[in-house]
Amino acid sequence: MSKEVNRTFSFLSIGLHLVSGVIVGVTIGYLLDKYFGTSPYLTIIFFFLGLAAGFRNMYIDAKKYIQSEEKNN
Repeated sequence: MSKEVNRTFSFLSIGLHLVSGVIVGVTIGYLLDKYFGTSPYLTIIFFFLGLAAGFRNMYIDAKKYIQSEEKNN
């Protein structure tokens, strides 16, 4: 695989982590709200938890990417 393709997939995975964290958080919050009848409180809480998890995963992936770039140079 070329270096540019590798770089593109790294950036795509970093962005995907943020989106997937938010989607999972909102989905869990929505389902719990429907079960407990607490709408929209758990959806909002889990949205922010998913956002935090997404940023955390983005940070970890970006850190790995930077380390691999420094190692290759």
